[in-house]
Amino acid sequence: MTPAQCRAARALIDLTQPALAESAGLGLSTVVDFEKRRRNVAPTSVASIQSALEAAGVEFIPEDGGGAGVRLRDRVGVPDEGLRPDELDATNDD
Repeated sequence: MTPAQCRAARALIDLTQPALAESAGLGLSTVVDFEKRRRNVAPTSVASIQSALEAAGVEFIPEDGGGAGVRLRDRVGVPDEGLRPDELDATNDD
């Protein structure tokens, strides 16, 4: 995972740096320093960041000629929860 992929993944799922740091079990400075390339972050810390993003639904696309990237994981087999009763009103009638 590159720093750019990390920033893109957070943007994709609307996750703040503090929230990512917490879910990865790291300090905020580690996430900030990694994304801004301020210092070399330990590979184990980068793996923790990537695991936290993957757990949140991000899939990392390796750089196989087309360029590295991120996308949301395919949700095949995940049931559509539809609307909750309190969300029903005339605006969503078909």
